[in-house]
Formats: sequence, structure tokens, C-alpha cells
Amino acid sequence: MLPQEIIRKKRQGEPVDPAEIAFLVQGLTHGSVTEGQVAAFAMAVFFQGMHRDEAVALTLAMRDSGAVLDWTGLEGPVLDKHSTGGVGDNVSLMLAPAIAACGGFVPMISGRGLGHTGGTLDKLDSIPGYRTQPDIEAFRHVVRDVGCAIIGQTADLAPADKRFYAIRDVTATVESVPLITASILSKKLAAGLDALVLDVKTGSGAFMASAEAARELADSLVSVANGAGMKTSALITGMDEPLASAAGNAVEVRNAVDFLTGDRRDPRLEAVTIGLAGEVLALGRLAADAEDGRARVAEAISSGRAAEIFGRMVAALGGPTDFVERPDAYLKAAPVARPVHAAEDGVASAIDTRALGIAVVELGGGRMREEDGIDHAVGLTDLAGIGVPVGPAEAPLAIVHARNDAHADRAAEAVRAAYGLAEAAAEPSPAVIERIGAG
Repeated sequence: MLPQEIIRKKRQGEPVDPAEIAFLVQGLTHGSVTEGQVAAFAMAVFFQGMHRDEAVALTLAMRDSGAVLDWTGLEGPVLDKHSTGGVGDNVSLMLAPAIAACGGFVPMISGRGLGHTGGTLDKLDSIPGYRTQPDIEAFRHVVRDVGCAIIGQTADLAPADKRFYAIRDVTATVESVPLITASILSKKLAAGLDALVLDVKTGSGAFMASAEAARELADSLVSVANGAGMKTSALITGMDEPLASAAGNAVEVRNAVDFLTGDRRDPRLEAVTIGLAGEVLALGRLAADAEDGRARVAEAISSGRAAEIFGRMVAALGGPTDFVERPDAYLKAAPVARPVHAAEDGVASAIDTRALGIAVVELGGGRMREEDGIDHAVGLTDLAGIGVPVGPAEAPLAIVHARNDAHADRAAEAVRAAYGLAEAAAEPSPAVIERIGAG
């Protein structure tokens, strides 16, 4: 086969067969196909798109570029979820142990922050001693013994995806829906899952800001995942306001502990967490349907079983054995904590959620460049939701947690600018907007 002929076919809009796609991916992995040729193929896909069978073939080829985990012998289904990213999205921290408490096994391979969105691994790095990059055998052991483990991608899993993404990143082809689909699903398939639920976000804090774009991506992900043999459904969820009342790293971990122990559960966060977990329990046949799954998950959380499993996971991956009981003894606090009040009385009626995420990044809680370090202590808490009365004598818009007064001043300005006020309470949009099933 000749790479240039495969590129020509895709450029002309002709179908590319699975063997040709596998040839390109293998060539990328082993160096026999150049980065320039892969870049040309990515650009052809960007303009011509891919049929479902082509996207399935690309996904499977990238999965097979490295190791594929085998969970034979587990006494339950292997389940997971993926989120397209948002602000205050700490769902994974509650969902993984809740599913494990219901009989599933969750080998969750997560990522770091991207742009204005937070990363699950960055949150977990705020727990002293927690290993987000254990070796594969340690990962297997924790999943088998505890029921869940949340770690970062290893070099063994879908290595072609990492190379392909780096090429897309510098050739303006990141936004291609079939390429996004293959990138996400190749890693999940390499994790050896039986079923997957997807959280595709839409709104001012989402990468797919419009409902139409979110639906297109959800349809693609669900279609290709099921075509590749992994039972999958998706929920489209709202990101027109932060999901949790906290945005940052340590502050979102503290929020997750509060959720699991019952000290505080943000309503939208609860709706999305239980909705996603109920969906994947049904896919994994641990529940009769999604409604039954939601009931089982709610009970696993309210009973304290999910909190217990979260604590065991933290300890098994090197964190403190009493983290759930004493989170404040281990999570670093920022030197400055300052409430930010609106300049006048009103009701929060609109939120530029992306701007809040950028404010966290500028505080030091995210990366402007890949090599940047992160200040895990900084962030925003007590974020006012849409419909909440705010003002000089009312609830604050947020509490800023900053390294110094100058950083707190800049963040306070960004928070005030991100909120729109009205005289009357606005009707919040639903947290869960739509379900996309396999058909």
C-alpha cells in the first residue's frame, strides 16, 4: 500500500477500507508513515469526514496500536464514563466508587486539564501521595481489590492516539468529529470495557457550545462505540453554569468528599452523577433499566458505601488511609480566601462559565502551556447558581482562593464580569438535557 494513495482516496471523498486505515495507523506507530502524510490524511478527514465504518476502523486500529487490558475473572462488568469537559466537573470522583459499590469494576483512565476545563488527574494530584501514574500491574490490582481506580493514560495504551493528537494539534484538525471520536474511544476500548456512558456537555462552559454540535458528537461517539463492540450511550448535559459549586483542584476534591459523605450535594452535580451512573449500570446489566440504576446509585451514595470505596481507592494508590475522614488535614489551602459580592442586588440570570474556568487557570489552577505547573490550592468555591439572589448584602458570587491579594483582585474582577444579573429569578436549564442511545 502507498500512503499517498490512501490520502488521495480520502481527499476525493472515496471510502477508505479498514486495511488501509490500519496500514496508516501502524505506519504512524512504527515510523514507516511520515508525520506529514498523517497530517495530510487528517486534513482530508477534516474536510471530507468519515463514514461510520471508517471511524470504527480508525478507532480499532488505534486501540490495537498498544496493549489492550483483559479483565477476565472479574465477578462483574467493567464499566466507565467519559466527559467532554467542563467547569466544576468532578463527577468521576463520585461516580467511580458509586459504580463499584453497585457491583461494577471501573478502570478509569483520565486526563489533565485542557484549556478552561479542569482535569481529573490534576484534582487527584492535590491528595498527598496519590499515584496517578502507577504501573499496569498496580492498576489491575487496585481495580480487582477495591473495585475502581482512577489513573492517567500509560504509554502502553493506544500510543498511536497520542502521536495522532499531537499532529492534529499543530495542523488545525483537532475539531474533526470523527477524529475526536476515534481519539476518545480508542483509549476506552484499550481499557477493556464492557460498557461506557458518555457525558457530552453543551453551553457556555463546554467545548461544544451549541446543542447541535453536542448532539453531532454524541451521535458519532455512540454509533462508533457500539459499532466497535462496546455498549455505549450518552447524556447531553448542560454547562451554562458550573456543575459543582467549586472550581479548582483541591477545592473540587473537598466538594467531592462532601458529596460522598452527605455534608453537601450540589443539586445539578447530583443529577448528572446519578444520571450517568444509572445509565451505565443498566448498560452493564447491574440494573433493570436506567431508572433502577439511578435508585441503586443513590442508595450506594446515601448509605456511605461509595465514600468507603473512595477512601480505599485513595489509600491503595498511595494516599492517606483516613483521607475521607480528615480531608482538610491533607488538602492544601490557599493563603487568601475572599468572598466576591456583586456590586448591586439582583438574581444571577446568566453565567459565562468558560470565563470562570479561565479565572481558575489565571489563578494558577490550570495550565497555559503543557509544561506549566499547577497550584492545587487555588480556585473558586460557593459559586452562585442561576436563580440565586446576590448582592452586597446577599450571598457572594463566589469565594476566591488565591496565592496573594493581587491574584485575588484579578479573579474577583473576572468573577463579577462573568455573571449577568436580573430583577427576577431565571429558570435554570436542566442539568440532563437529552439521552442518546444506540438506536
